[in-house]
Amino acid sequence: MTGLYAHIPFCSVKCFYCDFAAYSGQSKLADRYLAALEAEALLHPAATPATLYVGGGTPSELTAPQISDLFARLRRAYPASRFVESTFEGNPESLDEEKLAVLAKEGVTRLSIGLQTADDALLPAIGRRHTAAEFSDMFKAARRAGIPALSVDLMFGLPGQTVASLRATLEFVLALAPEHVSLYGLQVEDRTLFAKRGVEEDSDLGREMFELSMRALAAAGLEQYEISNYAKPGHRSAHNINYWMRGEYVGLGCSAASFYGGRRRANEERIPKYLEAVEAGKPPLAENEEMKGREAIGEEAFLGLRLTEGFVPSDALKSAFAGEWAVLKARGLVEENGGRWRLTTDGIFLANDAFQEFVPPFDREEAPV
Repeated sequence: MTGLYAHIPFCSVKCFYCDFAAYSGQSKLADRYLAALEAEALLHPAATPATLYVGGGTPSELTAPQISDLFARLRRAYPASRFVESTFEGNPESLDEEKLAVLAKEGVTRLSIGLQTADDALLPAIGRRHTAAEFSDMFKAARRAGIPALSVDLMFGLPGQTVASLRATLEFVLALAPEHVSLYGLQVEDRTLFAKRGVEEDSDLGREMFELSMRALAAAGLEQYEISNYAKPGHRSAHNINYWMRGEYVGLGCSAASFYGGRRRANEERIPKYLEAVEAGKPPLAENEEMKGREAIGEEAFLGLRLTEGFVPSDALKSAFAGEWAVLKARGLVEENGGRWRLTTDGIFLANDAFQEFVPPFDREEAPV
């Protein structure tokens, strides 16, 4: 299966934890940018994507006519595609009933709405520009618009967040009965405002919060199918599962990544550089590398292990990383069950420790594969 990702980099304000290619004050470039997405699609080999994911940034910063234009351009670029899943990301402050009606008309099957926390004292402290009540109103409006599935983004380990605050957020969200929840622990990345402010992660508190969240979501019928994702039956993200199973995908827009033909590509991050390249008829690439050797084989593991049910490893993976697997197994981070490799409960909490064994630089010299 091939997936299609379209990156919309516009934001009203960049959240203090965000490390993505997202820019405030650039919405004047939106029409030009949408035209570039269509033009870039023609620079990739012909494909018939089965899933679509419109992410950002904040795609709902587009106007209602611009959202319609985006979908029209994607249909022209991929006329044979009949997306079995179509996801669109939005924030409460930039969604409205007109935009929701457009999304429903354009066949969006999943709307992912950013909340992060329902604590109104924390929201402005992390760069959010909405209240919990405004989120609730927009969630209910999306239900009325007829969008089939709604997903909520949450975070734990935020500066100033308490266990009681997180528990209240979970109760608030679960009362709305979303089909899907994405839950992320705070990671302070170098290029974020939190990093500049010297915010630090609390791993012990983070684990307590993660365990609380896992129990609450499971009790509400949301199954953890990937480290950070929970879904009611029939509502797992097909687009993201394709990533984790190393399926092919095409990424359009600044910073977007693509993987097909055994090569991984990544576009220019900055909007002007991206636009200049595409408008000159050139691929807007910042990276273009063939995946081979231990790096390619290791990717099978660190992506497949994100899935809670694990994956069936190839013979090449078993051979190339036998030593690393044995070390992780001895540490109690991984296990083999029914021929599938997967993380243990401890491994889920310490996933990055496990993943680093499968990505370069490797501790030992590359073995023949």
